[in-house]
Amino acid sequence: MKFRITRHSGYAAPSDALELLLRRLGARREEVSFTMVGSEIRARWGDDDGDRTTRETKAEIGRWEVFEMVRDVCERSPELETDWFAVSYMG
Repeated sequence: MKFRITRHSGYAAPSDALELLLRRLGARREEVSFTMVGSEIRARWGDDDGDRTTRETKAEIGRWEVFEMVRDVCERSPELETDWFAVSYMG
């Protein structure tokens, strides 16, 4: 499943916030891979298998898994704020 991490529009994050986050996340963390694509970070977690209901449930679980990783990195990095970032499923 694919997710995107973007700058949250409601907070004044510095212009390099995503780059700083990706440096802290690395290319892979547990079962999630991360890469910069344009002005967002793409995260890949699990697979897209299953019917619509199963995919929707997995997408919500995956979105929270990715968000928890972002939150963990931000809590350990004084230069980053969790509120600067939004995680969404790419369907």
